[in-house]
Amino acid sequence: MKEKQIKKRKFKFRYLWFGMFAVVVFMASIYTYFGGFGTGECVDEKEFAAYAKEVKELTIPKEAKVIALGEATHGNREFQELKKEVFEQVVNENGVKAFAIEGDFGGCEKVNAYISGGSGSAEEAASWIGFDIYRTGQMEQLISYMRAYNDSVSEKEQLRFYGFDMQRPEYSYEIIKDACEKMQVELPSLENLQSELVLLEQVKEQLMEKQASELVLRCVDMLSQDRELKSVPESEGGTIRDQYMAENIEWILKQEQARGNSTIFITGHNTHVGKWESYDSMGKILSEHLEEQYYVIGTDFYKTRCNLPTKGRKGRTVQTFYSHDPFAKAAKVAGMEQCWVDFREVPRDSSFGKELADYTFLGSLGEGYSLIMRLLPQSYRIFQPPSQLYDSMIFVTEANPVEVKGM
Repeated sequence: MKEKQIKKRKFKFRYLWFGMFAVVVFMASIYTYFGGFGTGECVDEKEFAAYAKEVKELTIPKEAKVIALGEATHGNREFQELKKEVFEQVVNENGVKAFAIEGDFGGCEKVNAYISGGSGSAEEAASWIGFDIYRTGQMEQLISYMRAYNDSVSEKEQLRFYGFDMQRPEYSYEIIKDACEKMQVELPSLENLQSELVLLEQVKEQLMEKQASELVLRCVDMLSQDRELKSVPESEGGTIRDQYMAENIEWILKQEQARGNSTIFITGHNTHVGKWESYDSMGKILSEHLEEQYYVIGTDFYKTRCNLPTKGRKGRTVQTFYSHDPFAKAAKVAGMEQCWVDFREVPRDSSFGKELADYTFLGSLGEGYSLIMRLLPQSYRIFQPPSQLYDSMIFVTEANPVEVKGM
């Protein structure tokens, strides 16, 4: 009798233990999927809808000289499509002739040659930008649009394609090599230039003496920037990279102004284009230098199925995340797939204006995925005031994964 009671108690204990374990697993799965036990708070959807407009209604102030479009992720189709959509609008409405991307400077010069009538294909051109995430059909469509546009206008009216990153120096080296051969300047190997700064300085001096073009000299600067970036600790690299990207964008602006074009369009991750207070981002530096002439459009998602590279091994993975952005959630509740909110139109003393100026969660996914992101939602969100970072925002309710070719 006692043995039966003991067995019965053990059975109940095991049943209770497995039940509790199942509840813990269930709750943990909910938490890791949503990044919390739900999708976050929501601002008043009616007030949000009163200010939300279609993306095609987007307008840029006349004083803007650098128009920046951010992206909350690199791995979503919608944010890549917005590059082309918004760029076409500023070409038609603001007379913009230059597109600059968070991509390799030298590689993007090859893209520029292609859209100006050079050989190759849009697919090849997309690969020259230097990062896997741009090997997409959406980027090919943007490049094809720019080439078709240039085929229909005079050389003076043609669009130009720039990159403002310095991390892939091979194509910049090719441009320098071609110039050195024509001007009979001895050029060390790329490896030697990267290891010996004095050699790089000597090459630049000789090229300047022989009146090399601004493009060639800038390519030498790109090698110098890349060398310095690789020589500092990883913890310092982000700040230095942003400083150099800001410098490169100002160089691009000057080049375009010399061509008679007053305004340029740039695009990169939200963390780079945003006007941070606590971080010396590219956008913060540009806003300090250009003040009201720097205009930023941020982006965010309510839900994303994002294409991300896996850390530690080759390949990519599609993962689902929620931003916990109360404004993106309002767009979802209001039934808007995409919308644009101009912060200039929102009175600062209104409840909506105060919410925009308050610290809140915003989605922010970079190029990398690890399991720790499931346990720490802060790793894919930032906690900042939207109206401090941006002048306006585009909200995408449900963002879908982009297809990366060759992966």
